[in-house]
Amino acid sequence: MTVGEMLVATVPMARTLNLEFLETTAERAVVRLPDQADYHNHIGGPHAGAMFTLAESASGAIVIAAFGDQMSRAVPLAVKAEIGYKKLAKGVVTATATLGRPVAEVVAELDAGRRPEFPVVIEIRRADGAVTGEMTVVWTLRPNA
Repeated sequence: MTVGEMLVATVPMARTLNLEFLETTAERAVVRLPDQADYHNHIGGPHAGAMFTLAESASGAIVIAAFGDQMSRAVPLAVKAEIGYKKLAKGVVTATATLGRPVAEVVAELDAGRRPEFPVVIEIRRADGAVTGEMTVVWTLRPNA
C-alpha cells in the first residue's frame, strides 16, 4: 500500500474530499483536490477549509514518507500550522509539500532522546501554475513512552 492509499484508507477527511495523492516521497509530496461543487465557497472556488485540509494532508504524506521507518518508536504530530491565501483559487488545486530540515538531522535528534520539531512548507497552486496559497506546518516526532 502506498502512503497515499494508506492515508485515503485511514484519514476520513482525505477520503471525504477525494484527495488524490500524486507523489509521496521523502523529498516531496504532491496532492490534488479535484474541482467539486460540494466543497466550493461563496465565489465558486475551493473552500478555505478544503484547501487547508489539502495542504495539511500533503504535509502528512511527506512526514510519513520521510519518517515511516521511525513509527515504531515515535508518533508524528502536527504542532502548529499557518496558512496564507494569496490569490483566488478556481478549479483543481494542487499542494506540493517539502521538508524544511534534512531527515538525518531530525532522526539524529530523536536518537539523542529529544523530541525534534521540523517545518513542512506547502505551496497550493491552481492549474495555470499560480500560487494561490502557502502553508507551513510544524511537526514533531513524539517518542513513545
